Amino acid sequence: MSAYRDGDKVVVMLPSRLSKAEEEQWIATILERLEERERRRRPSDADLEIRARELSRRHLGGRAVPASVRWVGNQRTRWGSCTPDDGTIRLSTRLRGMPSWVVDYVLVHELAHLLVPGHGADFWKLVGNYPKAERARGYLEGVAAAAHLPMEGDGVAGDELPPECRHGVAG
Repeated sequence: MSAYRDGDKVVVMLPSRLSKAEEEQWIATILERLEERERRRRPSDADLEIRARELSRRHLGGRAVPASVRWVGNQRTRWGSCTPDDGTIRLSTRLRGMPSWVVDYVLVHELAHLLVPGHGADFWKLVGNYPKAERARGYLEGVAAAAHLPMEGDGVAGDELPPECRHGVAG
C-alpha cells in the first residue's frame, strides 16, 4: 500500500483483495499519513521561527535571536538571507521538501549572521557548531549543480562581498 502526489491528485495503490470498507479505511489512513509527512516537510513560518530559536539555543548558545523567520518565494539564487540590522531571516521556498537537516543548516547559517555579518573565520566557526554543516553544504551544492544554478566561491553566495551586503547561501 502506498500513495503519492501526481499534480493536484493523490494516487493511492491498494491490493485488489480488500473489501470496499477496508479500502475506505486504508485510504483514510494513508491520506492522513501523507498529510502529516507533508506538514513535517513543509513547516509554516511559525514552525520555522520556533525551529530557528531551538537551533540557536542548541548550537549558538541562544545568542542569535531573530526578529522574524519566514519563507519567501523570490530567492532564485539563494537558499536563505539575513538582514542583521533588523534581525530578519528569510528562507527560499525551494528548500521546502528538502531533508530537515538541510533546512536546519540554512537556518544555522543565517542565525550565525545575526552574530557575525561576514563570512570570516569567526562566522564559519559558529556554523561549524552544527554537526551536519558539511554534509548539508554538499547536499545544497549538489542540488545547485544538478539544476545548473550559479555557485560562487565555495558554494556560499556573498563570500566576496563586504559584511554590510545582504548575502545568501547559493543555490
